[in-house]
Amino acid sequence: MVLKPSEKDPSAANLLAEIFAEAGLPDGVFNVVHGDKEAVDAILDHPEIRSVSFVGSTPVARYVYERGTRAGKRVQALGGAKNHMVVLPDADLDLAADAAVSAGFGSAGERCMAISVVVAVDPVGDELVERIVDRMAAIRTGDGRDPSCEMGPLVTRAHRDKVAGYLDSGVADGAELVVDGRTVEPAGDSNGFWLGPTLFDHVGTDMSVYRDEIFGPVLSVVRVGSYDEALALVNAGKYGNGTAIFTNDGGAARRYQFDVEVGMVGVNVPIPVPMAYYSFGGWKSSLFGDAHAHGTEGVQFFTRGKVMTSRWLDPSHGGVSLGFPTHT
Repeated sequence: MVLKPSEKDPSAANLLAEIFAEAGLPDGVFNVVHGDKEAVDAILDHPEIRSVSFVGSTPVARYVYERGTRAGKRVQALGGAKNHMVVLPDADLDLAADAAVSAGFGSAGERCMAISVVVAVDPVGDELVERIVDRMAAIRTGDGRDPSCEMGPLVTRAHRDKVAGYLDSGVADGAELVVDGRTVEPAGDSNGFWLGPTLFDHVGTDMSVYRDEIFGPVLSVVRVGSYDEALALVNAGKYGNGTAIFTNDGGAARRYQFDVEVGMVGVNVPIPVPMAYYSFGGWKSSLFGDAHAHGTEGVQFFTRGKVMTSRWLDPSHGGVSLGFPTHT
């Protein structure tokens, strides 16, 4: 196996390699290669690499898929996401608010399974937003080495500035900036790439804060008037990675599971991949390739079937037959 981590965050891959080596894995079984696009292209073009699995932004995922398959490789390329959490009027709003904050701001929103849009089916919008704001106020942003800090910095200064730029964009487009993460007072180095939890309300689907994968601690609330409107909104999105519905109505939950055009669905579960062995089964622009990365599909992707037919201890071949062979 060859692992090429992001050049912006390589340390976890190095640590993993050290742990494997310490555990006794033979040299050459697990390999870490560092670099940027040049290293990626070398992997995609190398004749002895048979399959490539990638996760990242949709434009890069599309590039990896096209170049890798052109070289005759099996490729699964997982792209971006804009995950929606639908909250119906009968939902447990405390549970929904806890879930929205946890899934929206965990890992500072820098994960492809983050909830970035809460679709509030009114009349619960006002009360849900109020509960989300209460929970956001208790989040402590700062140095992750401090056990009291729950949310750390963003990956680079450039990315932090890019994410912060969406706050001005959202206000200019008419969204209500309920909580501004730029005002956070972090418990950490003042030069860190800090941006606190941010909340927009009354977001429209034509706004960039709704359309784009921001990949940061920015949660948007969209108000709708019915289940059907919520479903249509989710299905109209270009991504199909993960979604969730919060409700106490089993019929509505079952209907959503079948009707929504998204690869991973949670019912009263904000991130529908809670187990390490099940991950990444997106649709639309969230996945390029035929195989998902989880379970038996993940194993089958990295292996190839081989069929062998043989005959032993048969003194007579049975003569000539022009029919389709049965090997009996």
